[in-house]
Amino acid sequence: MSLRCDVCGKSCPSSSKLTVHMRVHTEEKPFECTVCQKKFQQSGDLKKHLRTHTGEKPFECTVCQKKFDRPNGLKVHLRTHTGERPFECTVCQKKFQQSGDLRKHLRTHTGEKPFECTVCQKKFDRPDSVKAHLRIHTGERPFECTVCQKKFQQSGDLKKHLRTHTGERPFECTVCQKKFSASRSLKSHLRTHSVDNSL
Repeated sequence: MSLRCDVCGKSCPSSSKLTVHMRVHTEEKPFECTVCQKKFQQSGDLKKHLRTHTGEKPFECTVCQKKFDRPNGLKVHLRTHTGERPFECTVCQKKFQQSGDLRKHLRTHTGEKPFECTVCQKKFDRPDSVKAHLRIHTGERPFECTVCQKKFQQSGDLKKHLRTHTGERPFECTVCQKKFSASRSLKSHLRTHSVDNSL
């Protein structure tokens, strides 16, 4: 016989399950971490949390032996081997391995920008975008060239800069096979072929 919660009407199969459920309403957190004193509603959540202190990773991938602290982490990782993409966009049918990636993608359709700069109120669709933007205000340059120690605000700018040291030219003209270190240089070069063709 199931027991019903007096607050929300949810059915619980036993009195112990009802006791655990009631903590959602009472906000009681009887399980405390002995390391950092963080409290939890369920013993299982405390057990998971303790791994952040111990570094224990009991869940191992049978394909590549990578280890995880949570079963869900392993479950998500396995999709990199199987190619499974269970989360599908209802707008364009693009599929994703993780629900979070689908959530981010959906913003390209909705135009939603929930992450706001606290300095200038500019809005962004991703938290990492607002983090990168904030460096304009703080002047922080966390990406340093290991060759000449020049610092950059964005990792992409450091990547471009490194080509001045390595000589790498990853952008190739499909017409004449000339190579360039920057995409904008290739774009500019392609116009010379357009001019040639118009003559």
